[in-house]
Amino acid sequence: MTFMSKFLGAAAALALTAGAALAEPALIYDLGGKFDKSFNEAAFNGAERFAKESGGSYRDIEIQSEAQREQALRRFAEAGMNPIVTTGFAIANIVGEVAKDYPDTKFVNVDGWLPEVPENVLLINFQEHQGSYLVGMLAAMASKSGTVGFIGGMDIPLIRHFGCGYAQGAKAVNPDINIIANMTGTTPTAWNDPVKGSELAKAQISQGADVIYAAAGGTGVGVLQTAADENILSIGVDSNQNHLHPGKVLTSMLKRVDVAVFEAMTAGENLETGKFMTLGLAEEGVGYAVDENNEALLTAEMREKVEAARAAIIDGSLEVAAYYTNDSCPVLDF
Repeated sequence: MTFMSKFLGAAAALALTAGAALAEPALIYDLGGKFDKSFNEAAFNGAERFAKESGGSYRDIEIQSEAQREQALRRFAEAGMNPIVTTGFAIANIVGEVAKDYPDTKFVNVDGWLPEVPENVLLINFQEHQGSYLVGMLAAMASKSGTVGFIGGMDIPLIRHFGCGYAQGAKAVNPDINIIANMTGTTPTAWNDPVKGSELAKAQISQGADVIYAAAGGTGVGVLQTAADENILSIGVDSNQNHLHPGKVLTSMLKRVDVAVFEAMTAGENLETGKFMTLGLAEEGVGYAVDENNEALLTAEMREKVEAARAAIIDGSLEVAAYYTNDSCPVLDF
């Protein structure tokens, strides 16, 4: 099932193909900045694609503090923006409350959760553990030391979800592999601290890690830079980060925030709301990046094994344990 078929009902799709007018949408980035080369930048790329392909426009804002979340939501709603797309779990509760005051406006949140979803809100989540399982397999196959690393951003269940999938994939290849895991911090500043990311990467390298997966937003830029400087491999996240250090980034775990934002904006007032949407490997919501910057690092055997695992996850014959479900990870102690 494609993204668009999940976003739009048949009637809405027909309306769009008939040339239905689109309202101007808005985008609110999470803390860490629009150009974090990761999560926020993926959202920006989706909005830019919408503007280019539709010939329309959108408005966006980079918030600088927690207090600005509600201010930005209300400002865009009062201005008639529709839909209003938000990124990051931290704004979800605020979206749920503000949406009640603007029933004619549609709101989207990427990565958040609410106990009850208002009729005019769409929550989009991803099966990050599935994509992370695949890059974990690649990490284990590429490692020569038998030790790989994971560096997360803010210590929250979402990031443990990434790490848990990564560890399961690595263990599937090498049951004896050593996995070092660190989180950058416990506050939102953990998403934008490349210096701390570099420090954690150096510490893991000193313990023998020769492949490090960074699921840390802008902080991960420091991890990837240090890995390249120290001549080991890294794994990017959310956006395709292979180009940041060609030949040194083994792959990137793709989380298609860009496509989610693009299609939400394209659907406009026809967007189906009042529900959760979860996108995994089967919906091409997550995956791993292969391009001219990393293809020489991936042997035919590596690709074959990962593609077999991908197919098995999609058909249900291989289940990757979710941190959310277990409130723990069966193969990694954070």
